[in-house]
Amino acid sequence: MDQKIIERFSNLLGNEKVRINEPMNRHTTFRIGGQADYFLLPSSSEEVKGILEICKEESLQYFILGNGSNLLVSDEGYRGVIIQLYRNYGGLTVEGTEIRAGAGVLLSQIAATARNESLTGFEFAGGIPGTLGGAVVMNAGAYGGELKDVLKEAVVMDREGNIFTVPVEKLAMGYRTSLVKTAGYLVLEAVISLKKGSQEEIRDTMKELADRRISKQPLEYPSAGSTFKRPEGYFAGKLIMDAGLRGYQVGGAQVSEKHCGFVINKGNATAADVCRLMADVQAKVQEQFGVTLEPEVKFLGDFDRR
Repeated sequence: MDQKIIERFSNLLGNEKVRINEPMNRHTTFRIGGQADYFLLPSSSEEVKGILEICKEESLQYFILGNGSNLLVSDEGYRGVIIQLYRNYGGLTVEGTEIRAGAGVLLSQIAATARNESLTGFEFAGGIPGTLGGAVVMNAGAYGGELKDVLKEAVVMDREGNIFTVPVEKLAMGYRTSLVKTAGYLVLEAVISLKKGSQEEIRDTMKELADRRISKQPLEYPSAGSTFKRPEGYFAGKLIMDAGLRGYQVGGAQVSEKHCGFVINKGNATAADVCRLMADVQAKVQEQFGVTLEPEVKFLGDFDRR
């Protein structure tokens, strides 16, 4: 590592917020990934802006990380800067029927707060294993609900460090995409707009959705959630099952026997295992049904994806 760069980050953030050669398997729900050169834990927008300035001046690539719930990191790791906005970048306040939260706050935490405040509309997101920042980027959704249905606005930062607020109607939120994603913005915080409801009904709905998730998803194994996007007119999991790939395994990676839309880390899976398995699944589904499966999982680092 470049000692001058380490010193610059340490001067900005303090030594405790700067990690070098950080194993990324500690920071992804797949529990897979090699080392990142620089792993930073800013706790303010000023620190984030300072990091971006250093990255630009030192020609360093960077990646914004939440809790790593939708990410596959290469076995070789990441030659650049990981900027994590997670527990270090939280903060949550309730004002009437609106919840304002930092990018690093978990969706489950927002859902629990909404329930406790008798606010309805966010029940669908209670079991999504991601942060608010990532949810805005990807317009996270489940069980018929999407973030765009309840989002009022997002506070974002561009690559130059400029901060501005974007109302939901200008965020171009679609299926697993948004303006934040296409423009390369960084989410700092967002406002969720809900309605007053019955706390008992909210609690019952959240329990019902949690029970459905537990019964149908392989939560007992590390994974990155749904591996592939939903193809137009199909369900990825059913296509994979119908292709005879339930339980298909490459090394320690396996198509879940419980839900074929999930690739799981059955034990000591490598990123190469997962990548190879995904490629095999895509080829088989394409061959049998003529449908192209697009990964929902993000790839970070160098992969051989032929």
